[in-house]
Amino acid sequence: MTKLILRKLGWALVTIAFVLLLNFFLFRVMGDPTRLLKDPRLTQATIEAIRVRFGLDKPVINCFESLNPVKVSLQACAVNPFETQFSAYISNLLKGDLGVSFHSQRPVADLLGERLWNTILLIGAGQILAIIIGVTLGLFAAWKARTALDYTALIASLAAWSLPTFWLGILLLFWGSHYFGLPLGGKETIGSGLAGWGRLVDISKHLLLPTLTFTLVFIGEYMLIMRSTVLDVLSEDYILTAKAKGLTTFQILKDHALRNAMLPIVTIVALNLGFTVAGAIQIETVFSWPGLGLTIFEAVGRRDYPVLQGAFLLLAVSVVLANVIADLLYTFLDPRVRLG
Repeated sequence: MTKLILRKLGWALVTIAFVLLLNFFLFRVMGDPTRLLKDPRLTQATIEAIRVRFGLDKPVINCFESLNPVKVSLQACAVNPFETQFSAYISNLLKGDLGVSFHSQRPVADLLGERLWNTILLIGAGQILAIIIGVTLGLFAAWKARTALDYTALIASLAAWSLPTFWLGILLLFWGSHYFGLPLGGKETIGSGLAGWGRLVDISKHLLLPTLTFTLVFIGEYMLIMRSTVLDVLSEDYILTAKAKGLTTFQILKDHALRNAMLPIVTIVALNLGFTVAGAIQIETVFSWPGLGLTIFEAVGRRDYPVLQGAFLLLAVSVVLANVIADLLYTFLDPRVRLG
């Protein structure tokens, strides 16, 4: 068991190391971001000062200008040929420094930290509801296979799964605001001055529509996977034995079918983390929810490379850790994995 955990953690560290390299070079190949500064009021001296401010005057990995996608300051190479953007990137990461935003001039770690909790609130609520409803529907649809309940759940799930996220969000935004008076966007009403329970209720109203969109998008996938897996489990001999022993339907579904069908769901939930964030970008943009997805969308438009670099690193590490947790959960859900 210990060897299994150490092996999983070792591969996770190797993957994260590869992500660090890819994340660094991905934005360097786009060239010097100061080339995008088209303001005629900026003099060449000002642009050069900006490059020095953000460390863009240093070589990327060496002092050979031909191998670097940005113009390297010869003075910087002469002072310290080993002081490169890559060495500064690794050194800052070890200190928890993700750089400074080009746009807001704020530390990227602080900016992403503020927005991350809003995204966790949205994703957490949506994923929990989607898992509970999707797994429950899939379980009973499989038990009542080829009945009206099964066909209804199957059609509804396929329809929900096929809907474009942004289109569904816009549709719910129109219905919710027009017929139910729900807020159009944001996290809370600006200038309301609410506190305590009043502020909590206000945030809940703003969270309702994006959470509903998120839940509907993922319910279909979880329901279909659960239904297919439970149908396979219900065909096993031990289910027939459980019925012969006189166990109730609830006992059979809970103690035999559900646990054995959870492995694919755990895998899908872990793998969906990356797709969840991609979906969150669309949902947060439609509803102006101040989370990580909206931050990435705004950073793309502003060419704010430090924010994008920090956000991609955060998301990649989250996906790796989610998969490690899923692998470790297998050992508790399936004794065959624990016993090798």
